[in-house]
Amino acid sequence: MNTEDIGIRLLVDELRNRDNETEWIEFKTSNWSPAKVGARISALANSACRHGVPTGYMVWGVDDDSHEIVGNKFYYRSARNGSEELENWLHHQMSENASFEFRELDVESDDPDVEPLHVTVLMVAAAFGHTVEFEKTAYIRIGSITKKLNDYPTVETEVWDRITKSDFESVLAKGGLDSSEALSLLDYPKYFSLLNVPMPQDSSEVIHYLCDDELLVRQDDGKYAITNLGALLLAKRLKDFPTVSRKALRIVQYSGPGRTDTIRSKEFGGGYACEFEAAIDFVMALTPAHEELVGGLRQATTAYPERAVREILANALIHQDVALSGSGPVVEIFPRRVDFTNPGTSLVDLMRLVDNPPKSRNQRLASLMRRFGICEELGTGWDKIISSCESSFIPAPKTVEFSEAGGSMRVSLLTYVPFRSMNVEDRIMSCYWHACICFEREVSMGNQSLRARFGDSSPSPSTISKLISATVERGFIKPVDPTTAPRYMRYIPFWA
Repeated sequence: MNTEDIGIRLLVDELRNRDNETEWIEFKTSNWSPAKVGARISALANSACRHGVPTGYMVWGVDDDSHEIVGNKFYYRSARNGSEELENWLHHQMSENASFEFRELDVESDDPDVEPLHVTVLMVAAAFGHTVEFEKTAYIRIGSITKKLNDYPTVETEVWDRITKSDFESVLAKGGLDSSEALSLLDYPKYFSLLNVPMPQDSSEVIHYLCDDELLVRQDDGKYAITNLGALLLAKRLKDFPTVSRKALRIVQYSGPGRTDTIRSKEFGGGYACEFEAAIDFVMALTPAHEELVGGLRQATTAYPERAVREILANALIHQDVALSGSGPVVEIFPRRVDFTNPGTSLVDLMRLVDNPPKSRNQRLASLMRRFGICEELGTGWDKIISSCESSFIPAPKTVEFSEAGGSMRVSLLTYVPFRSMNVEDRIMSCYWHACICFEREVSMGNQSLRARFGDSSPSPSTISKLISATVERGFIKPVDPTTAPRYMRYIPFWA
């Protein structure tokens, strides 16, 4: 029996040791129709939230009266609803905040003549953000019965009260752990390394530090629980935590401009603090580079400034909507661009990313990432991104929001092209962001500064004047003094 099977067996035995079913634990010997499984996921998630526990469970193969392991015929990997795999179908029918995971094992009998007994476990994370729904209906467990939540207004109020008073970072990702179990799931040496703090020799002191930063919490029974914050930042394997198992960073490289021909794909399955530097190195290794002679020495120049890559990736991790459990941050590398996509739309108007004060859905995550030196949390990230792009003479980054499936945001870095090859939109946005950066530096943009921004490929002053006029017509910039002679005209962003 491998380590994962041992863990599932211990979990099953712990659940069996309870005197009775609870409203967040259910035992079954059969009855796994797709619709009933979907309703149970909703009910267990909402019931776990109501009772303040991190996870609800449904176990097939255990008798609900005696709690004896009796086995069952439910194999979730081969189960289907019509022509679609059951697990995939369930993800399509559940609300976006639903987080669940199947596990299974065969329990050997002491009698060699008896076939192993198959057990399937469904682990469901407590509802967060809003009630978990199946086919647009929220369910709840009342005693041992699954009911529609809106049939019980008092219970529905209790669930919503729990939801509104909680935040995802403080929700428990895994509880009931002794100190050694909790530490075995986290890369805690990385925590001390990033903070430049000597790591204590005593594990109780390590626990103290982690609890102080709310990466761990001590439960009433004396055991410990790892919070979502702790899992997101320091997990050795995010898959060990159902609430964040689908939040791992993925990096994909394609051979062409579309998403059909994948060259390589890698998932960084650990916590963000543990994987950040490795992810940056991986992205930079996959992007084009060329060598130049500088002072007699060869120096590699990458297509995209590493500073911009670091800032955009840090923003994607920190500012994502972590409550959207069905997806995580993705970096996609194409021959002429790199796309950074994260779940959740921007909290700031995309045209005001330079001047607006910093906003984050995940305050604790942002704070710890700042202390780890991964971000600054000063609202200057976009300034650095634009400045880095201008220093490399590449077009300004593209930003776009998508409304599907809870929303997402994408930032695209574009590789260098001469000014004459840039499309109109890229030229206008580069002009706008240059005006923003100039304004933040307490100067105003002019024809000469914009020409310098495009480097050796800079066009004539008359061509730049036409670009400035087009950007003014869009309403993105405005003259400081409209009465100034054209050759001395200076420009600032529309919001200045």
